[in-house]
Amino acid sequence: MIATAVHFDDAQMWVGLEDGRTIGIPLLRFPRLQHGAPEDRANYFISPSGIHWDDLDEDISIDGLLAGRGDQTRSKSQQK
Repeated sequence: MIATAVHFDDAQMWVGLEDGRTIGIPLLRFPRLQHGAPEDRANYFISPSGIHWDDLDEDISIDGLLAGRGDQTRSKSQQK
């Protein structure tokens, strides 16, 4: 599944998919996006596997979104 569009409102990220669906994901699940400036959120690119924001160092897979996964980043203390 490939994303075709991304946009934001105050609380959600909305992702359009190639099959015509649009899914809404709470920004709370992705702190980098939640706290990112609107211009940084708008600076993304879509790849065959997901969405990437260079300015925010964020990568989100479409498979992960569809599976209901949020941010998978772990701090060093969580990795032990």
